[in-house]
Amino acid sequence: PKMAAAADVPVRVCNQEIVKFDLEIKAAVQDIRDCMGPMSTLTELNARVKEKFQQLRLRIQELEQMAKEQDKESEKQALLLEVENHKKQMLSNQAAWRKANLACKIAIDNAEKDELLQGGDPLRQRKSTKESLAEGTSNITESLMSISRMMSQQVQQSEEAMQTLVTSSRTILDANEEFKSMSGTIQLGRKLITKYNRRELTDKLLIFLALALFLATVLYILKKRLFPFL
Repeated sequence: PKMAAAADVPVRVCNQEIVKFDLEIKAAVQDIRDCMGPMSTLTELNARVKEKFQQLRLRIQELEQMAKEQDKESEKQALLLEVENHKKQMLSNQAAWRKANLACKIAIDNAEKDELLQGGDPLRQRKSTKESLAEGTSNITESLMSISRMMSQQVQQSEEAMQTLVTSSRTILDANEEFKSMSGTIQLGRKLITKYNRRELTDKLLIFLALALFLATVLYILKKRLFPFL
């Protein structure tokens, strides 16, 4: 059971990281949706989302590989189903990302056109509008980042638990090897004791026969000297 629990830890850690990256992507897509320009800001946000997608894709691939390495067919199929759900969620996030980019670019273009028609400062107007929208969405973003931090802490705790389980497993294996070595020594000692007991019995028998022969010889000599006529 301990070895099975140790094997489950990497799966849980990988799932938690997938959830964490999913939440971070959703938060970044929301930032793009709320972005009012300039284009350099949109480019920076898109670079961040692209990096998160790359990390998410790697974690999903790792989970898929773990699923294929499962011994039980039921566990393998259950993990593969999770992998498919994660892939579908990633595709949904990619679609939301494209829509957010389109909406942001249209908003930036419209804002620039309005400012040009009104003769105002488009950069200052965009900055004011962005600050207003950011104030309305700050609570949502903060909540998502808080969940992300909690997931990171859970990932760290799971990694520590996995390390502890691996260390315990190594200790058990070492103890098992020592037990095998001691078992071999005990068996060798048992063979030596059995051999010694057999040899001791043989020595006693030889001593008894020698003593009997000696007594017979003495009796024969006494008989010849004391009773020569017999």
